[in-house]
Amino acid sequence: PAWWFYNNWVPSFLNSKFHVSLFAVGLPLVVIYLLTDAGSIAGGWLSSALIKRGMDVFTARKITLLVCAACTVPVFLAPQMDSMWTAVVLIGVAMAAHQGFSANLFTLVSDTMPRGAVASTVGLGGGISSVAGAFSAAAIGRVLDATGNNYTIVFFVCASVYVIATAVIHFVLPRSRASIVTADEQLASAG
Repeated sequence: PAWWFYNNWVPSFLNSKFHVSLFAVGLPLVVIYLLTDAGSIAGGWLSSALIKRGMDVFTARKITLLVCAACTVPVFLAPQMDSMWTAVVLIGVAMAAHQGFSANLFTLVSDTMPRGAVASTVGLGGGISSVAGAFSAAAIGRVLDATGNNYTIVFFVCASVYVIATAVIHFVLPRSRASIVTADEQLASAG
């Protein structure tokens, strides 16, 4: 839902906070999406670099998720900024971190699921995300109506969800790839 908020509500936020018209929002969005592209590449690079240095795959992915989650936290300051460009950079960094987070989340699925279940798992996760995004759009609209277009709560939630997700992933996933391989081997020998 945070991703859908950024994609769908940022032009409205820029208009509400900084009086940027829909015609003038192009350059700020270009900056945001260029940062987003860099985040996607950087997230994949970081986990790969850690693995190449000998770190366990799960540890490398979890550290990368934590770094990405930490990079989303400052976005809660965006509504308090007096400078549109500072807010744009904060949003761009949060979206970049989302992309790095997402890249590693997809890879975690292939690291932890049997080959035949990877596509279904990713599809299920994407479907759940889309449904949650749809419901969150209605919730965001209600929050903005109730607060007089104050985006503070929404940005705070967006700053928090990745940290919470990282904690859940850390406690749900096993500590090492070896425990997954052993379970896969047991399933293969039973089948």
